[in-house]
Amino acid sequence: MATGILLSIDTELTWRAHEGGASWLENYARSIEPGGAGISYQLSMLAQHGLKACFFVDPLPALLFGIDPIRQMVGTILEAGQEVQLHLHPMWTQADRRTPRADPVRFELTQFSEDEQFDLILKGRELLRQAGAPDPVAFRAGSFAANADTLRAIQRAGFRIDSSHNGSLMPWPCETGLSNRAVAPLGVGKLIELPVGLLEEGGGRTRHLQIGAVSLAEMKAALVHAESEGSPVVTLVGHSFELATRDGERANDMVRYRFDGLCAWLAEQRGRFPTCHARELRHLALDVPATPCPASQVTRFGRMAMQGLANLRYERRL
Repeated sequence: MATGILLSIDTELTWRAHEGGASWLENYARSIEPGGAGISYQLSMLAQHGLKACFFVDPLPALLFGIDPIRQMVGTILEAGQEVQLHLHPMWTQADRRTPRADPVRFELTQFSEDEQFDLILKGRELLRQAGAPDPVAFRAGSFAANADTLRAIQRAGFRIDSSHNGSLMPWPCETGLSNRAVAPLGVGKLIELPVGLLEEGGGRTRHLQIGAVSLAEMKAALVHAESEGSPVVTLVGHSFELATRDGERANDMVRYRFDGLCAWLAEQRGRFPTCHARELRHLALDVPATPCPASQVTRFGRMAMQGLANLRYERRL
């Protein structure tokens, strides 16, 4: 049986740009369409290779900027034939520049009660609807900051899929209480939990399968390993801004080529590793005893060398 791939892209305006005084148009340029390598570029590569991806869109900046930036994100994604699901970074509830901030900013959902999280999830879903998205069925907490309250709140709101669990970020900010080695779909109450894929790093540490954080060789190895263990789905993570430099001014070609290479390889291997939308994941084998991909010091040191070179070339200012 084929191992499905959920290629998920967290799509969000960034708080750093907001704190720097950026307008929504400036923030959009730096966070959603940076350096010619944002979501439009990613969508074009997906289309070129006939792949599916799930875009987790954070609509809460609409509380500050209005619905226009969210409508623009959603429209761009839907017009390209990809799906929109719900992502939340709750600090936007405290982002009003006209009012002096009385309380410390709560950046993570886990800083809110279950009822508060439930209300935020309902608000986010309504904003996505206003932006033109179909009702979302899947959720991901910003920064993977989810706990047991989050999982209960999602179920109360009627979601059937969550992808907030990230074992490499436990015990903080991920506080779900699930196994820190979970990589295959889990049953959590009425939810299907789609953990982010993991690589062993040695010394009991793991690293999640994020496009900007692991090499193409490591991603391929992790998918082949998941296939050998019968995992029905592997979840990969990217971001709208991940293929660009931190200032959003130009593409980071090393990461962009990694994304391009992943797309090309998945197209070649579509019979083994078909990409999917979260909305399609209705009938999955759950709780398959899959494990993180074993460590390879060769690929690990290769990735570290390439990351160091990328930082020197693209992030250090001359």
